[in-house]
Amino acid sequence: MGELAFAGVDGIIILSAFAIIMLLIGYFSGRGEKNIHGSLSGYYLAGKNLGIIALFFTLFATQYSGNTIVGYAPTAYRTGFSWLQSISFMTIIIGVYLLFAPRLYVIAKKRNFVTPTDWLQHRFNSKGVTLLAIFLMLWGLGNYLLEQLVAIGQAVSGMTGGTIPYQVAVLVFVFVMLAYEWMGGMKAVAFTDVMQGIILLIGIIAFVAGGIYLAGGSFGSITQFIAENEPAKLAVPAAEVNINWFSMLILVGLGASIYPHAVQRIYAAKSEKTLKKSFARMAWMPLLTTGLVFLVGIIGLKLFPGLEGGQSEQLVGLMANEIASINSFLYWIMIIFFGGIVAAIVSTADSVLLSFSSLISNDVYGKFIKPNASEHRKVMVGKIVGIIAIFGLLWIAWNPPGTLYEIFVLKFELLVQVFPAFVLGLYWKRLDGKAVFWGMVIGAIVAGMLTFTGNKTVYGIHGGVIGLALNFVICVAGSYQSSASAKKDPVLEEDMNAVNL
Repeated sequence: MGELAFAGVDGIIILSAFAIIMLLIGYFSGRGEKNIHGSLSGYYLAGKNLGIIALFFTLFATQYSGNTIVGYAPTAYRTGFSWLQSISFMTIIIGVYLLFAPRLYVIAKKRNFVTPTDWLQHRFNSKGVTLLAIFLMLWGLGNYLLEQLVAIGQAVSGMTGGTIPYQVAVLVFVFVMLAYEWMGGMKAVAFTDVMQGIILLIGIIAFVAGGIYLAGGSFGSITQFIAENEPAKLAVPAAEVNINWFSMLILVGLGASIYPHAVQRIYAAKSEKTLKKSFARMAWMPLLTTGLVFLVGIIGLKLFPGLEGGQSEQLVGLMANEIASINSFLYWIMIIFFGGIVAAIVSTADSVLLSFSSLISNDVYGKFIKPNASEHRKVMVGKIVGIIAIFGLLWIAWNPPGTLYEIFVLKFELLVQVFPAFVLGLYWKRLDGKAVFWGMVIGAIVAGMLTFTGNKTVYGIHGGVIGLALNFVICVAGSYQSSASAKKDPVLEEDMNAVNL
């Protein structure tokens, strides 16, 4: 993020205030709730009782993080106007949600699902499909959590002018996150999401306004400067870039829509009406968030020309220093905004950790190790394993691998392989469990081999998308081949008829 020369002690005060507020939210969320720690649904899904405000903001926080600002603006700076794709793939995620969320909600409510793989187990009744989906989802969550830990350290260190070192920043806010999540579960996470969502929305608007003011007062002067000095960033992208753009839309649009923590927010909605209203409002958010972050990167091309490589990663901090120097009002807006960024990153991390813990407690431990364990015991196992996982990822975070954007892309390559089983299973009764299993296996192997051998894209197409295409083909072909001898499942028929009403 870059060091904020204006912050220092004031930054430490604001960060401390946010930390205290988050701890208080955790305390009051768990206080008086008898079933929150003894019930999987109570702890991981807030009792399936999230209203429209809490659901909207927690969905917002799932899709957008402080890392969206810290990581996406430098990418826009390096890439230019072709990074408009960041708006479109966030929009596509909403469209995919609407494709399956209402249908899934009806079945989840009826069958009392807690985790995404509850649906897969119910739909296919296959240990192989369930275990493989658990692994792929844990992989995606682990990568996402690592990304947030790296971002926490960079954001806090930058905001305090280096007064709080990277490692100390990560440890302190991880402790805060573990404490309030332990106390309040999903309910605490949702309420912290409301707080950070409001601050991010106000702050990014002020940030863009301040940037335009510093750049000459009009966006036209910024684009003119880019045209004269870096015309390549205004030019029509080459064919391979366009292919890569489309590939990214598929990878992120399908992958992010089945984030385990996103799916669990679908389960947590108070009603189907609440869920649909929340998604209707989410449709406007790509322009108000990712769109404004894109503008930050473009404005930065005029304010700080010539930043290369790692230097460009400091763009947001550099701009904040300049904006804070305009007047005392913007000074405090910037400090609160960057405190909100840190809170948003922590809030995203807690959502991921909660989902990670639920997969361990409900799926790994509850389905395969000790099915007869009480729900209280399952919740405790999930909490403890989550803490162990956090400290394992912290060891990696001390020396973060690559830029935030590279870490961001990595998690989707394998996670997206669950999409055909997850969504196609909601619409197609013939979809066969064996075909789904082998589709996920082949898709994951191909995506993994391409990614880890350094071939993240082939002619602009991501390895995860190539694996997904093979996955779909195997699912469809295998299901048609086995459908002739397949017997009808009355439970499945009942569920599919219910969502078709």
